[in-house]
Amino acid sequence: MQETYPLRLEASLHKTLWGGRRLEEAGWKNLPDGDVQIGEAWETEINTIVQNGLHRGKTLGQLVNELGTRLLGTDAVAIFGQRFPLLAKFIDAREKLSVQVHPNDEYAALYEDGKLGKTEFWYILDSKPDAKIVHGLKAPVMREFVQKAIEQVQLEDLLHEETVGPEDVILVPAGTVHAIGSGVLLYELQEYSDVTYRMYDYGRLDAQGQPRELHIERSLDVSRYEPSKRIKALPVTLAETTDYVDRCLVGNRYFVSREIILLTAMEGQTGGSCIIVSALGADMHISYGMDLEHSEQLARGQTMILPASLGRYRLEGPGACLYSYVPASTDQAWQAWREQNS
Repeated sequence: MQETYPLRLEASLHKTLWGGRRLEEAGWKNLPDGDVQIGEAWETEINTIVQNGLHRGKTLGQLVNELGTRLLGTDAVAIFGQRFPLLAKFIDAREKLSVQVHPNDEYAALYEDGKLGKTEFWYILDSKPDAKIVHGLKAPVMREFVQKAIEQVQLEDLLHEETVGPEDVILVPAGTVHAIGSGVLLYELQEYSDVTYRMYDYGRLDAQGQPRELHIERSLDVSRYEPSKRIKALPVTLAETTDYVDRCLVGNRYFVSREIILLTAMEGQTGGSCIIVSALGADMHISYGMDLEHSEQLARGQTMILPASLGRYRLEGPGACLYSYVPASTDQAWQAWREQNS
């Protein structure tokens, strides 16, 4: 049995103040019984457990330590070092989230003990009518004006809200003031970082009746005090054949994420990065090996990692999946997306 093969992971579920039961109601996940409000399913957390093959029962973090660059890929290691580079999540926002901002890598390295900053993107899976997100500010303002609005619990007056719907693609660069609104179900991909500065929480109280912690000074340090230049990204069609459609949803130096709509199958070859595959449609199969003699199944809402050293593979449908990786500087999908979204 070969050491590197497609790794199917069991997502870790996270209870939140603002979560709900929609991940189960919409058929994405099996949730715990009872009135447990689940806000996030972390697909590639380093503590997630491998469900298949030789490494069954090991955590993703253990495999990073054991396999290193064979799992991660040289392009991923060049940017992120010997750690898993990207965190994928499903998010159910029954209620609106707090207003947050993330630092860039340089600020996080200096003030957060060498951690990564965070650029992320959202792919909207479903939303209630007129559901909104916060992305940037309505108009350019001074830092002092924002701080005063936070202190007076009036920051909403300065925030830009954008209505979103299914298949919208939202890039959230580091430094962007943002929040997911109520009634939004989405898939998120981000730099693997836990550095989040909560700027504002609408005066809400937690389950114990206490205000949640805010990180006002640091959020003000890293925020952009202006409207966002672009909120909804423009996906780029890379290929459209009788077998599949390949669209680049978003691209930057940290990740490229593509939507593959399988009509029959698509073949590929791994290279400088591991690939995160999350199934959005019906069950799909991933074949691998010199003659594609091995196969693993991936059900809707599940995620699999293709190690960088895997080699040849074939995705078989029908169905859709999200396909994400750390790009080389010459990555053609990233270049095509950048031209469309300059």
